[in-house]
Amino acid sequence: MNSIKLRGRVLTMQHRLGIFWPIVIGCVIMFGVVAAGVASYMIIEGWPFFDSLYQVIITLSTVGFQEVNPLSEQGRVATMLLIVCGVGSFAYLVGSFTQVLIEGRLQEIWGRRRVQKAIDKLTGHIIICGCGRIGAIVTEKVLDEGHGVVVIEKNPDVVRELEEKGILHLSGDATDDDVLIAAGIDRAKSLVAALHQEAANVYVTLTARQINPRLFIVARADTPPHIPKLKRAGADQVLIPHLFGGIRMAQSVLRPTVTSFLELALGGGDIDLQMEELRVEAASEVVNQNLVESKIRPRFDLIIIGIKKSSGEMVFNPQPQTVLEAGDTMILVGKGEDLDRLRAIL
Repeated sequence: MNSIKLRGRVLTMQHRLGIFWPIVIGCVIMFGVVAAGVASYMIIEGWPFFDSLYQVIITLSTVGFQEVNPLSEQGRVATMLLIVCGVGSFAYLVGSFTQVLIEGRLQEIWGRRRVQKAIDKLTGHIIICGCGRIGAIVTEKVLDEGHGVVVIEKNPDVVRELEEKGILHLSGDATDDDVLIAAGIDRAKSLVAALHQEAANVYVTLTARQINPRLFIVARADTPPHIPKLKRAGADQVLIPHLFGGIRMAQSVLRPTVTSFLELALGGGDIDLQMEELRVEAASEVVNQNLVESKIRPRFDLIIIGIKKSSGEMVFNPQPQTVLEAGDTMILVGKGEDLDRLRAIL
């Protein structure tokens, strides 16, 4: 039983050290050879510790100094064994280190550390799990809005593309808790579960919700019956990409003008028109004022089409007497620069 536990610990350590495992093994063997040599001289020749250590060092370094004291026949045998084991261990250690350099793995590790340091500095960013067709579009749109993004992807080809584009990413399985933690899930604002496997999206959603209860999670589903599963796992919104695309195409045929307006409002045209949601903070100068008193329409030239109250109630086409409270989220339409000016006072 103890041997099984020991083997498990060794395998765990080997997994953590990765390519540095042969180097660590080489250092351990080298230390063992030195310790054995020192012990041999102390036992066989009766030398003190320092003289034994000095003899081992000059023997392994092959610098050619004379022996500390005359050696007995048993001492010479121990020295020959020390030379053979020491040279072999040193050659193994040098070979392992050279392999790391030649294969470029050391540069890869340094690159990963630089990326990890950049990720560790992020706060309020968005984590995107899976960078396939859906995830790639989400990544592009979020970056265009100027938000911090961390992509988790295990496909080597996609990871290479992310590196070329300079997008912060982690190469690994999004269902791994350690990978999610490395992506800064405890500091993130939102998470998008866009993996191909629906079961993986459920697991990522469940894990993310447990780690960060305040996280806003959007998950991908393939069929409507799977929406309740993702909801129960903790997803705030569940989307079916092909269903959404079909509805969008149908609306383009049935209501082309409305669809064109929505595309403009969502940043799909050349006209500077945006639909945005802005939260009213407690320190805002418009808090506890009604829409007339806030003067948002005449001052910022923006149209408020809805307000999501802090209680969760949605108010469409709010009346002028509607009071803006701390925690309310306004849905507005207007120019980007006007939205930025309002955002500054909220």
